[in-house]
Amino acid sequence: MHNTLEQVFGYPQFRDGQEAAISAVLAGRSAAAIFPTGSGKSLCYQLPALLLPHLTLVVSPLLALMQDQLAFLQRHGIAAASIDSAQSRDDASAVMARAKAGELKILMISVERLKNERFRNFLQQVPISLLVVDEAHCISEWGHNFRPDYLKLPDYQRQFNIPQALLLTATATPNVIADMQSKFAIAEADVITTGFYRANLNLWVEPVTGAAKRQRLVQWMGERSGQPSIVYVTLQKTAEQIAAHLNQNGISANAYHAGLPHDQREGIQRQFMGGQLNCIVATIAFGMGIDKSDIRNVVHFDLPKSIENYSQEIGRAGRDGQPSDCLVLANRDSLNVLENFVYGDTPELQGIRCVLEELRAAIPEGQWEFLLGPLADQSNIRQLPLKTLLVQLELRGLIAPRYAYFAEYRFKFLIEPDALLARFEGERQQFVSAIIQTSSRARTWATVNFDTLYSQHQADRNRVVKALDYFQEKGWIELESKQMTEVYSLLLTEFDVEALSLELHEYFTAHERGEIVRIHAMLALFASDTCLSYRLAHYFGDGQAPQQCGHCSVCAGQVAHLPEPPALAPLVDKNFEALCAAFIHRHQEFTASYPPPERLTRFLCGISVPLFTKMKARGIAGFAALENYPYAEVREWAAQHQGPESL
Repeated sequence: MHNTLEQVFGYPQFRDGQEAAISAVLAGRSAAAIFPTGSGKSLCYQLPALLLPHLTLVVSPLLALMQDQLAFLQRHGIAAASIDSAQSRDDASAVMARAKAGELKILMISVERLKNERFRNFLQQVPISLLVVDEAHCISEWGHNFRPDYLKLPDYQRQFNIPQALLLTATATPNVIADMQSKFAIAEADVITTGFYRANLNLWVEPVTGAAKRQRLVQWMGERSGQPSIVYVTLQKTAEQIAAHLNQNGISANAYHAGLPHDQREGIQRQFMGGQLNCIVATIAFGMGIDKSDIRNVVHFDLPKSIENYSQEIGRAGRDGQPSDCLVLANRDSLNVLENFVYGDTPELQGIRCVLEELRAAIPEGQWEFLLGPLADQSNIRQLPLKTLLVQLELRGLIAPRYAYFAEYRFKFLIEPDALLARFEGERQQFVSAIIQTSSRARTWATVNFDTLYSQHQADRNRVVKALDYFQEKGWIELESKQMTEVYSLLLTEFDVEALSLELHEYFTAHERGEIVRIHAMLALFASDTCLSYRLAHYFGDGQAPQQCGHCSVCAGQVAHLPEPPALAPLVDKNFEALCAAFIHRHQEFTASYPPPERLTRFLCGISVPLFTKMKARGIAGFAALENYPYAEVREWAAQHQGPESL
């Protein structure tokens, strides 16, 4: 083990916790390594992978994380590969062939890959020594970045006869650790935590009113000019506004959020990592996979989503061990916005009922085939909670995923169609001509008609998709694929729609309550009169941190009393008719029904759901008129104005 550490990886000794985790795995036991961000969790699977007899399968939540780790493994001459959504079918097949031939030690995948029937069949044929779950807190519904597909990993471990698992995370509370432990049958002694306390992070919480935040940020950043810094905000529009404000005040900054084009995001990230850009104003889209050692400042312009998010985000500072500052500009102004995000993810009862009715209607077919987008529209459930609902149906034994495919392909000619045809001869030219002739062409884009191609030209779907990929590769067309079709097997032919709808709605509502508690726990941390470093470590079950760190705002004698948000006019004084009449009218036009209180509340709080997009709700008078009010209060007020018959 020590020889491998030195010869392959070039490290003279193990870091804290690494040897214990690796020894457990090499002894044939499952283990969990819970180490702070940047403290060498990856080595805990990389080294054993070389010494175990068969393949190590690594499940990672992000493509960027996979790419970084692959590059590291390849530099050290370790046979590793990944299968991801950016690859062609042929590339994925080539990786699977290498794994079958025993040429790979490590295979990295996203959890969604396990939904693919073809991939699951491949895993049945390959002996696997170890299942590694990166960012393993995603497994737990008690955790913060809960990923519904992660819930199925213990089942997959059994299904593919993988003898042991290694769980890796930086942010797990005692609750989450207990959950991970029980799901993967990990002994207490094999849960290795090294503590959460970071002696080089200075934690500052400053109470600042909403009106004074921008000025304070400019002042703070001005004192730290040229230092690599991240400023975190909640909303995409805030990222744009604050980056512009910093630039106007002589501080060079770039906004980063999920709404930017992919190549622009990549470019900003590259510049930041390379040191050409020092300040990023970002939503939480910027973070996982960012391993820059010299980030000196992390500022929370808006409140983070939870203590776990806060811990992860400040964990990006000072990975080189040098002192680094983490500042929260704290007030309660954005509290309702944070809570509204949570409420917006709870599906309506009638939405859950709609999905179950669809499932029941598919029983005679023997399988359930649907497009996620239209099902989200039909049920009025956002796509992420809809995916969570599907996983819950799996866990309850109603359905099992088979595979998924893109329903629609469309392309734009980058060369003339005749010039494209001229590149082929004989049968191939006829085949290409058939694709061009049968595709229905609007002004710019042509949509491929797979059914006509098959019925008139016997061209099967795989060959057509392969040809289109090839044309794109050559720069002859621009290709877009969309409308992912999901295909599930049906395992139960009888179930009570009503009872199951209520049970699932209660599951989502309980999760909602948990998230609200999490937001309030974070406020309590920031307003604490005990050392912030100690309190943060204690939250994650670390009893070893000093009771007074000497480098946080509480230790400096500054207990934060968070200013209350500006007073809001009482709801009782609001005119229900004026705020809701236009929406109710439009809703009745679209659905032939009166909106239930939950839907009215979402409209008034500015929370978008699929139906609102169709109705163009954002343009209706009253949309988001009460976004600064607590959601639960608005819901109560809306229900009072409807009368009992509409409830």
